[in-house]
Amino acid sequence: MRQAAQVWRWLWFLFTISSVLSETHQLSPVFDLYSKTHLKMQVIEHPVERLHTALLSTRKDLIETYQQFSRPEKTLLEEGLLPGNSLFNPITIHSNSDWIPAHPEDPQDFQSFYINPYRRSPSSGHNTIYIQTIGSFGEGADVAVQYVEWLKDYCQAFYYGLVVKLLPPVTVASTACSFRINDNTHNLQLHAGELLNFLKKKKPRDAFCIVGITMIDLYPRDSWNFVFGQASLTDGMGVFSFARYDDNFYQRSYAGRLKKNIKLKLGDYSVFENYYTPPITSTLLLRSCKTLTHEIGHIFGVKHCQWLNCVMQGSNHLEESDRRPLDLCPICLRKLQSAIGFKIADRYKALLHWIEDGAASSEQNPKPTQAFQEYKHWLYKCLRILEGEKS
Repeated sequence: MRQAAQVWRWLWFLFTISSVLSETHQLSPVFDLYSKTHLKMQVIEHPVERLHTALLSTRKDLIETYQQFSRPEKTLLEEGLLPGNSLFNPITIHSNSDWIPAHPEDPQDFQSFYINPYRRSPSSGHNTIYIQTIGSFGEGADVAVQYVEWLKDYCQAFYYGLVVKLLPPVTVASTACSFRINDNTHNLQLHAGELLNFLKKKKPRDAFCIVGITMIDLYPRDSWNFVFGQASLTDGMGVFSFARYDDNFYQRSYAGRLKKNIKLKLGDYSVFENYYTPPITSTLLLRSCKTLTHEIGHIFGVKHCQWLNCVMQGSNHLEESDRRPLDLCPICLRKLQSAIGFKIADRYKALLHWIEDGAASSEQNPKPTQAFQEYKHWLYKCLRILEGEKS
């Protein structure tokens, strides 16, 4: 029984968190084009009653717990379920290669999340999210340090109420992980599973979770093309790559492509010295923030969202990932709130401060928040609802 449970947990994470793109899909832009021209855009609109049940539950105790939200909070959550509201839109399927048609799975309502025996909640002794950078980040040491600090601060605002700390950066060599050159894209890749083993040894005792981030591409096993990330719910850890968030990654001119005649030597990590990392742009920062918070959400036990547009939606390709919003739908927001216990307005204010603090920065390398402006206006709309009814 115990072994079966372990197998189930592994399969669930490999399926829901890894966000793997198959080699056929990844290397076939023609297939993408074909799909989009032969599949009419589909809007997934659930009945309001079903959304309401997914938010509140059918259990009396969970409905009573919901009543502890303030009236403005309940207004935000419930009006966000209504058709035509300006804050939470229905999910739109653009092609057969999008996540939902490619990976059918049952939607997770609040009750399913709450009763999941494998979900994780922070405790007084385990309430810190640790971020471990692996390899170099960005061009220039100062920019790289700031970029990671921006990610840390965003993560702390998103998971409001938890502490987020950076561990000292490590080189690829110090992880002793396997690596290879991708046969198709000719870029360097690190073995995700072996990086998880490294992180498990580094995990501090007070950690809620530890996440490794890198600008180097990942692969989970020799037969797979690549993986965006891999995580373990039971161990509270994950590793994620931002390499493919460079707009030029799939171009033949991509600076991270190696010459075809280069042969790697086992244990020789010198190939990673001065290896290309993408420049830090506002778009890269936005994509990184989105991925980091999405994957940590999985460590809490939140599965892929199929209710409304939500940062917890699955994504099968970069275009679909870019369509996801930065924040949570009402149903997933309740899941996170139940685990951490924040006031919704306080969390939104912290995220807004993160964006506006960047715009007002006088540093030599100010935080590039241009790509976050739509999100900023969205946060203001939410806060008007949350604060307007208090007066």
